Amino acid sequence: MLTKTLEAGVIEILSTRQMQVREDTVIYEDEIEISRTFTRYVLNPGDDVSDKPQMVKDVAGVIWTPEVVSDWKARPPEFPLPPA
Repeated sequence: MLTKTLEAGVIEILSTRQMQVREDTVIYEDEIEISRTFTRYVLNPGDDVSDKPQMVKDVAGVIWTPEVVSDWKARPPEFPLPPA
């Protein structure tokens, strides 16, 4: 029987308190791993992580304090858009 899981393979915490996540998609056949692919994404403090692997939720709950989230939202934009 084939099964597919999503795992947080690597979570890196950047100095800005953003999380860079390598998510592993693992395919098993009869409990033997037969395939593993990777996707990377970055999450900003305060982002919705409800659909992410449990490990990502756990880390976000620890590092994204209310103060970190408010500081993130108050930061000046790093790359402002040009005027329209």
